[in-house]
Amino acid sequence: MASMTGVSGLTVCGSGVIHSRTSILVLLMSGTRWYHRAARASALPDSGLLTDACDDVRVKRLSVLGSTGSIGTQCLEVARWHGFEVVALGAGRNGRLLAAQAREFKPRLVACASEAADEVREALPAGTRLVTGQAGLEEAAAWDADVTVAAVPGLAGLAPTAAALRAGRHVALANKEAMVVAGPLMWALARSAGARITPVDSEHSALFQALAGEDMNRVAALVLTASGGPFRAGPADLATVTPAQALAHPNWTMGKKVTIDSATLFNKGLEVLEAHFLFEVPLAAVEVVVHPQSLVHGLVRYVDGSIKAQVGPHDMRLPIQYALCAPDRLPTPLAPLPLAGAWTFEEPDHARFPSLRLAYRAGELGGLAPTYLNAADEVAVPAFLAGRIGFDAIPRVLEAVLAAAPTGELSWDAIAGADADARALARSVAGLEGG
Repeated sequence: MASMTGVSGLTVCGSGVIHSRTSILVLLMSGTRWYHRAARASALPDSGLLTDACDDVRVKRLSVLGSTGSIGTQCLEVARWHGFEVVALGAGRNGRLLAAQAREFKPRLVACASEAADEVREALPAGTRLVTGQAGLEEAAAWDADVTVAAVPGLAGLAPTAAALRAGRHVALANKEAMVVAGPLMWALARSAGARITPVDSEHSALFQALAGEDMNRVAALVLTASGGPFRAGPADLATVTPAQALAHPNWTMGKKVTIDSATLFNKGLEVLEAHFLFEVPLAAVEVVVHPQSLVHGLVRYVDGSIKAQVGPHDMRLPIQYALCAPDRLPTPLAPLPLAGAWTFEEPDHARFPSLRLAYRAGELGGLAPTYLNAADEVAVPAFLAGRIGFDAIPRVLEAVLAAAPTGELSWDAIAGADADARALARSVAGLEGG
């Protein structure tokens, strides 16, 4: 099979895996087309699907983990656009929405939390099997699919993402926390099982695209863009910020947790760590620039002074679709992006938003420090949303917990223990021990 040059100037074989002594970043630029329209033309004549205008499209089989969340529901929108087959769904307690998704897509397997099982079971179409709990979600993760979308939020998504990699699946990674706390372990699983990883986050998708066909030895820096959130220009006193104000993101529509993380710039900190581990580059080579318009999603700075940027509308369905279909580009119903208008860039305010600095610090410490930092945030943000701590208390909780991070070796067992310890400490620091 033909091969081509990819990232690091290495050989990308027909399997899509880049072979290297140091990196197996997967660009999925194989010599084989992903789509073949003839396979479904007779089944879907004049369907009105966006891909009917393409010459070589076939149904792609998806397993969607976290299907009732923000990324999961938008992934299913992309599936509707192109008539992709959903073979497995996994979610938590939102039984009503999961049941509706099961009725529409008729997957072969549905996984949910035990509490939602009765509601989901009543709605299952014939031929669909229901599994519950953590074991059920991991079964859905390992299910035979062309792409497994790992969109279970937070550290709860680590085990199912690992299960998908262990099964050798192509993982469209939306769960940044998995890569943040266990990046080297995730790549070890991918290497041993021949799994693939493509990023879903808009910024990492942008870098992924801007690196295509380039030599990583010629990369000077990976640059992530940040909108700056709703408080880039005020108020001066962040202690007065309410949850409603923090949830009003100027550009993106996201889940509550990630929206608050965007307001504190902690989400950008997680993305710095994700880029560090995903692309296997030094932490110092990952930069952040504030771009309030959210149209330039990521840039790669090369040693010759050139910069390649990926530009597009701030709509998560676009990077989701690319993660499912890379390197192909399929039509979307999104309006063309107007090019008129100002695009501005500025340095992040680390004093105003210390969470970004703390993420860099966790990356420098390595080991279990990112686990401690992530666990602290997963305690602090819900406490803020519940009105139990102030907005300005979030980075203070993070800093106190990170300062206590142990210097142990990274392992699956160590992550679980460190996460529990860090959550307990975060609750203590935040004054939440009583509830």
